[in-house]
Amino acid sequence: MKLTEVAICDDEKNIIECIAGLIKKQNTDCHIDSFQAGNELLAEKRHFDIIFLDIQMEGINGIETAKAVREYDRKAVIIFVTAVKEYVFDAFDVGAFHYLLKPIEEQKFLEVFENAVREIRERSIQRETPALFIKTKNKSYTLNQSEIIFIESRNRKAAIHTTKNTLEVYAVMNELQKELGNSFYRCHRGYLVNMAHITEYSNDMIEMDNGERVYLAKEKYQKFVREYMRYLRNGGTAYE
Repeated sequence: MKLTEVAICDDEKNIIECIAGLIKKQNTDCHIDSFQAGNELLAEKRHFDIIFLDIQMEGINGIETAKAVREYDRKAVIIFVTAVKEYVFDAFDVGAFHYLLKPIEEQKFLEVFENAVREIRERSIQRETPALFIKTKNKSYTLNQSEIIFIESRNRKAAIHTTKNTLEVYAVMNELQKELGNSFYRCHRGYLVNMAHITEYSNDMIEMDNGERVYLAKEKYQKFVREYMRYLRNGGTAYE
């Protein structure tokens, strides 16, 4: 099992020891590095799964340190630990996961740390499952590729037909095709199908497992058959 990489950055040595002790009490599958200044943490310039970060430090403060971290690492779970409440809104501006007040309450710390570890694990699972990130006028979505049955071009929009519903987004089919990869096939300039959801096909039509039929351009038929057979021979997974 991969160790959870944790950084603790605080100019008070006793706080570092306190946080490290609480982490070891709850979770031994961690590797902990400690820093007593923001510039020391930034000098490492490497990814940490979780960063405990004091705000009021000499030199570069915690908020500025977090902003600098975000320039090279968007995924780190940042938890601020501070004695004052006034920075709470600044903390969330840099995508902080949580905000803990000193003196540290053990039960609250353990609860926040457990949630942070869970967040890391869920992200890991999501990375293993290919996803498509889309944005509508009012909402953003993360769709597992396995949920997408086919995509249909509608003027400047793309209608994404999924196992649950149909979403309309402003998107370019060429870009969607590139992002989705080899398990999807552009069977017509207006259609992109997920080969995992194909039930049958003819020389001008592909039927999907939700009962809908999609046009197959006649000039694409032979190449489609080759690609689909290759997909099936590969065990129904995308190939490199």
